[in-house]
Amino acid sequence: MINKDKTILHSRIFLGIGANLTPDGFAGPREGCLAAIESLAEDAIEVVAVSPWYKTAPVPASDQPWFQNAVVEIATDMAPETLISVLHDREARFGRVRMMRNEARVLDIDILDFKGEVRHGNLVLPHPRLHERAFVLIPLADLAPDWRHPRTGELIDQLIRDLDPQQVAVRA
Repeated sequence: MINKDKTILHSRIFLGIGANLTPDGFAGPREGCLAAIESLAEDAIEVVAVSPWYKTAPVPASDQPWFQNAVVEIATDMAPETLISVLHDREARFGRVRMMRNEARVLDIDILDFKGEVRHGNLVLPHPRLHERAFVLIPLADLAPDWRHPRTGELIDQLIRDLDPQQVAVRA
């Protein structure tokens, strides 16, 4: 897809990153996330840009601590399946143990959009709940204000307007 300025849209890779617990050896959740972002270079992943950080309520609503969230634009030659494996390894290295869905965590890194690819199966692209979550849509809009959902074609501004108003994302 090409926009009016002739730049190619959907040639970019976006990751969501967040945490609401502090990994061992760090001052807080954001510091752990920042270290994880910096460590991506070890796996030939170039960090192109990082959105502003947001303090966000847990989704679904719970009594967990609030999250620190951002979106990271990256460049890599990896296939999406390889990338998600590297990201899961990185989460484990920072102390994440997957026990149950939507639990508090020291690090969460998801592929939001991989070059506009639409996939079903073990790895669903774009992220299947991306359009429902303020904690990724709002920081993604900071990096890519003209972004469109690869599956529906909806503009990010419309997706943000359609969010449940109970979702809270405040620039940190």
